[in-house]
Amino acid sequence: MKPPNYKQDNNQGSYWHSSLKILWGILLVWFFVSFGCGILFKDTLDEIKVGGAPLGFWMAQQGSILFFVSLLILYSYLMNKLDDKHGYGEEK
Repeated sequence: MKPPNYKQDNNQGSYWHSSLKILWGILLVWFFVSFGCGILFKDTLDEIKVGGAPLGFWMAQQGSILFFVSLLILYSYLMNKLDDKHGYGEEK
């Protein structure tokens, strides 16, 4: 029977912890943009105009969707970087 590989277990734990940190950070930003800018701070943001429309309305209708797509791109980039750091990246 082989002894457990503690270095590998530590690497997996570190990867999992870093992965969850990225996930929670992205989710918090997404929540703030979608709920905060679209609902909570709508009246304050409506004082600013974007293309003739109030910013609060724009964030609720289009801005949060565009921001969500940019968060998906950021998540993909950060996870690929994390995969490469921990040796789980794709071979090129």
